[in-house]
Amino acid sequence: MDQPAPLFENPEKSYKMSAPVELSERDSATKDFFKESNGEIFAGAHVLVDLWGVNHLDDIEYIEQALREAVDACNATLLHIHLHHFGDGCGVSGVAVLAESHISVHTWPERGFAAFDIFMCGACEPELALPVLQKLFEPERMTSDLQKRGVTR
Repeated sequence: MDQPAPLFENPEKSYKMSAPVELSERDSATKDFFKESNGEIFAGAHVLVDLWGVNHLDDIEYIEQALREAVDACNATLLHIHLHHFGDGCGVSGVAVLAESHISVHTWPERGFAAFDIFMCGACEPELALPVLQKLFEPERMTSDLQKRGVTR
């Protein structure tokens, strides 16, 4: 693919991570892993990624390796990967469970389509998975959207 991966369809939804937020009503020794950006405090960043025109969507080992590389790129902590293959020529669904949340994947090889769902709290940056997914899957088209989950103000 010749074009760079879009970070987000709407650049106003982009954010720059700061340190984990310490809430005043809690014991001062307790850290909270909410994020803060432009005066907003929120639980985590949720990136939805659609890849079109993609290969390897029925290859469970390839998808597992892609998840591992995406987790590493985001500086997240992998706890467990569980993937399910639906049979010859069929898709794969699963999740990488992280200490900071998850990356899930659902593939439709018959349509050349994959949907990734990347949700992370704390200092992890889920958007860093995008170049990894682009490099490994070489999509003809890639879209992404960032949602801030649990906005407090």
